[in-house]
Parts: sequence; C-alpha cells; structure tokens
Amino acid sequence: MVSERSRRRAWFTSILTLSVVIVLYVSGGVVSGLRSAANLVVAPFSFVIDAVARPIGHTLAGVINYSDVVAQNQKLRYELGRAELRANEAWAFQRQLTQLTTNLNVPFVASLSTVTAQVSAVSPTNFAATVDISKGRDDGVLAGMPVVASGGLVGHVIATTPHGATVELVTDTRSQVGVTFGSGSTSLIITGAGVDHGLSATAVPFSSSIAPGTTISTDGLNGGLYPAGIPVATVKTVTLTPGAATYNLTLEPAADLRNLAYVDVVLWEPAA
Repeated sequence: MVSERSRRRAWFTSILTLSVVIVLYVSGGVVSGLRSAANLVVAPFSFVIDAVARPIGHTLAGVINYSDVVAQNQKLRYELGRAELRANEAWAFQRQLTQLTTNLNVPFVASLSTVTAQVSAVSPTNFAATVDISKGRDDGVLAGMPVVASGGLVGHVIATTPHGATVELVTDTRSQVGVTFGSGSTSLIITGAGVDHGLSATAVPFSSSIAPGTTISTDGLNGGLYPAGIPVATVKTVTLTPGAATYNLTLEPAADLRNLAYVDVVLWEPAA
C-alpha cells in the first residue's frame, strides 16, 4: 500500500509539472504578444522611414543620372561647336578663294601692274565712303592710284602708310570721275551721291544719245585720275529737265561696293 509520503510527493510533482507547463505557455504567449506589440509600435516608423528613404534614394539616383546627362550634353555641344567651326572655316576659305579669284579678273586694266590688297575696314557714312586696305607704300601703293575690283572702278587711294592705305570710293560725295560712253566723243563728270544713292551726272547734252543700261567708262584724259577704259557705272535712269537742253543721269556703280573683300590697286600715276 502506498504510503502517505509517496502520495504527497507524487501530487507535488504533478502540480510542479503543471505549473511549469502553465508558465511556459504563459511565457510563450507573453513573448508573442510582446513581439506583436513591438511590431505594432515599430511598423509605423518603418513605413515612414521607407516612405522618406525611397524618394531620397530615387532622387540621389536621379541626380547622379542627371549629372551624366549634363556631362553628355556638354560634350555633344563641344563636338557640335567644333564641327560648326570646321564647316565655317571651310566655307570662309572657299568664299575667300572665290572672291580673290574673281577680283583678280580685271581685264580692263590691260597690261598695267596691280597689287592685290584685302579690305580691312569699311567706313561709310551718309556722305563719305572710304575703305582701308592691307597694302601701302612699302608695296608700291601711292596716293592717287586707281583701285578696281571685279566689275569696275572702286575709287582711288587718298592716303597711305607703310603697310596700309585708305581708298575713297566713287560713291563718296567728294568723288569726281571723268567718263565717256559710246564712241567716246562725249566726256562727262560723274559725282558720288552718297553711300545709298549711287552716282549721278548732270548737264548731259541732247546730242549725246544715251539709254538705261549703257556702260560708262573712264575717259583717260590728260591730267585725269584714271587710265582710260575702266568701267565706272551703268545708267539707271535718264531724266529730262523741262526747258533745258540737257538731261541728267542716275547710275549704278559697276563694282559691287557693298561686298568688297579684295581689291587691286593699279600702279598707275596720271601724267602731269
């Protein structure tokens, strides 16, 4: 028969075991609850952190990518600029060559020697019209020498330096050129009317028939500034003055004075 002490020991063991189980069970639940509670507390912060961190990450990535795009654009602009420069240089060289070749074609100066010069500055006003050129006394250029370009007379040299000269254009209001036309029996004086007004001639006698489109050239008279035969202008209009025995002319310069790049100085001095 089991003693009273054995029964008590068995009972105590059973209660202890049950207590441990209960404690473990309760502990498991508490820990689980704490974990859940912690998740509930941390979760909002995790959401906020994620909400803030994700755009920042995207922004940083965008900044890095944007910098790359800017760098690429700058490189492309640089390459494009170099390509445009090369194209412009080629165009300018070709244009310069064409102008030089054209301006050298001045058959009206016949066997007279010439010096080719580049136009370095243009100084037109309403009344005065001059250009500076790149050749001067050291190149044989002297004051009074005629200056021509493709088409005809440009003007004459009025001042020189060792390495440059100033040319008065035929359109300058101070300019006067002795000219003739047709058979050469009539001589006229053409005067400059200003940069935007071309040339003019007055008191042309009725006996000298002339029509629009007629070319007028230097007469080459003794004491004149220019040798004979250089085209000066073409007639634009012929105006009759009522009651007068003469008519007036408006003329267009034969040379393209608005686009001068190169000119030829004719090494010629008028006879005394």
